[in-house]
Amino acid sequence: MALGALLVWLAVSGIGGPLVGRLSEVQKNDNASFLPAKAESTEVMNEVAKFSDTESLPFIIVMEGRGTVSTEQQAAAQRFVATLPGLTLDLPGEPKLLDYLTETPKVAIPSQDGSALLLVVPMNAVTSAETIGDTAPLFAAADALRAAAKTDLVPSGLTPYLTGPGGVTADFVTAFAGIDGILLVVALCVVFLILLIVYRSPILPIAVLLTAVFGLAAAALVVFPLAKNDVIGLSGQSQGILSILVVGAATDYALLLVSRYKEELHDEESTWVAMKKAWRGAVEPIVASAATVILGLLCLLLSDLGNTSGLGPVGALGIAGALVSALTFLPAVLLLIGRAAFWPAVPRLDHVHAQDKIGTRGLWGRVAALVGSHPRRTWVLTLTGLLALAAFLPTLKADGVSQSDIFLDKVESVTGQDVLAKHFPAGSGSPIQVLTPEAKVAAVLTALRGEDGVNDPYAGAAPGAPPKVVDGQVLVQATLTEAADSPAATDVVKRLRADLDTVGDDVLVGGQTAMSLDVLEASNRDLRTVIPAILVVIFVVLALLLRSLVAPLVLVAANVVSFAATMGVAALVFNHVLDFPGSDPSTPLYGFVFLVALGIDYSIFLMTRVREEAVEQGTRRGVLVGLAVTGGVITSAGVVLASTFSALAVLPILFLVQIAFIVAFGVLLDTLVVRSLLVPALSHDIGRRIWAPSALARGKD
Repeated sequence: MALGALLVWLAVSGIGGPLVGRLSEVQKNDNASFLPAKAESTEVMNEVAKFSDTESLPFIIVMEGRGTVSTEQQAAAQRFVATLPGLTLDLPGEPKLLDYLTETPKVAIPSQDGSALLLVVPMNAVTSAETIGDTAPLFAAADALRAAAKTDLVPSGLTPYLTGPGGVTADFVTAFAGIDGILLVVALCVVFLILLIVYRSPILPIAVLLTAVFGLAAAALVVFPLAKNDVIGLSGQSQGILSILVVGAATDYALLLVSRYKEELHDEESTWVAMKKAWRGAVEPIVASAATVILGLLCLLLSDLGNTSGLGPVGALGIAGALVSALTFLPAVLLLIGRAAFWPAVPRLDHVHAQDKIGTRGLWGRVAALVGSHPRRTWVLTLTGLLALAAFLPTLKADGVSQSDIFLDKVESVTGQDVLAKHFPAGSGSPIQVLTPEAKVAAVLTALRGEDGVNDPYAGAAPGAPPKVVDGQVLVQATLTEAADSPAATDVVKRLRADLDTVGDDVLVGGQTAMSLDVLEASNRDLRTVIPAILVVIFVVLALLLRSLVAPLVLVAANVVSFAATMGVAALVFNHVLDFPGSDPSTPLYGFVFLVALGIDYSIFLMTRVREEAVEQGTRRGVLVGLAVTGGVITSAGVVLASTFSALAVLPILFLVQIAFIVAFGVLLDTLVVRSLLVPALSHDIGRRIWAPSALARGKD
């Protein structure tokens, strides 16, 4: 049977393994993948397509001189403009850039100070969003434009920068280019080193890592076809998080199973009997843990944001793959290897029990003795400390960041944005778009001209051109004085929407800045809907698992406090240590999902063992035995998961680095403080009433 299971998993990995490397082929990182479906900016974006044959995603090329741009430099810029349509893209069939342009660039516009030139190259956004990867037209066009600008402009003394929405998106794609390779390798190496320290064996770490890799292959086997056929959405962020989730979860489940197996090997001569008992003892907490995370992730489907709701099923499938691999592949491998899997510290038949060591030797035996001696003092002091950290939560700045702040390293599009703002109106290339009935165009133009943050609104294809009417509607555009992705620009759009509401509720404001505002508002709505749903789901799973109503309340409350404390620390670190400009609006939600859904795992591992021991030894003794027995394995699991999520920090994306810190710190806080001190001390103090209303609540304290 073990050999059969191993052969099945070899077949799964043979098919699913290559798909892990191909997940980037089915990513979608375009605006439609992130925007709320019912947002005002989404409606404008859909209607704008009627005003031209294609939807434009502009590249902006800023050409900066060392002083005033000379006549020769202007001529060089114009020659460069003339060559653009004929640029060959590095794609199959060698197409021309012209094939992907919504209109041909005509002239480079000089800045008011005479020190720079600006060129807008409008790329077909619909085409470029079909595949976001190394061979995507968007990425290939960015490469071609950079190479041509360097060749044609630098010799004349002009310094070109590729920026704008197209340039930022291309740099974003580049940052994720190695996500399925580098990130996975870093995570696996970190886990391998930790497992070597935990097990002091060269064999077990390899078996556990293979469990994670095979779980990821199983997940990819399902995720790839679903994403390819648009059943679920896969973005660069969710792909990176998928790898981390699977590696972390599979390792956690493996650690728990191996720990129970090792315990049983001290009592059973037969490895088959020992595995049978270990599997039965571990399957309930492992399945409950996985179910909690899966259901918690699926609550993200309630999100209005495409990339957030897409992470729900992607992450859930990843956890399912980790669960099945840990409960089938790993037992098969361990049985085939036998006791030698633990070499050189091979467990012998000696009937040594961890509960006999409470208070005598071993770190977790001493911790259990401390909790048993002073339970109330322990949980009161621990809770006070956590609440003190949580007091800093309101200082977390999560109202969005500019596109240039997304990157933690210096990329060309960010530098170009700075140069653009230096010489031109900061919103150049990303105008606001106002969709209005033809009869209200004059009122809309008046409102726009009355706003300090708006430059020269126009109702035609360009300033001075006659308005184009489509289905009785006109598209009015204007450039903002502030950078289109800045908080100041967002404030302008808020004011405009309020002013234009007086003109009519059929006047809609869209564009890049409006999109950012709608994402922020949708993220705030998500916090109010998704978080309560996750808490209800976790409570129900815990109630069914522990046959109690009091214990789930204690565990959920403890984890919420742990989350709040973690976010308070994150606010201090982000604001005052790392000096980050802010956070993505979805950061608190992602942090909550991972910390509460994953963090509850350790309380599940602890309390299922406590309940098992309480049946025979009473609740208070069961708490101490459970803490002593599971302390080592749960701490190891927490360290592994924290280290795995830390691997996200190798990607120079602000959002992922912040998530890496939040989850890594939060998991360690949950493992070392909440599960080790707060939960056992509180459970010990409450005693048998922790199991109310089950029969165990009427048993022995």
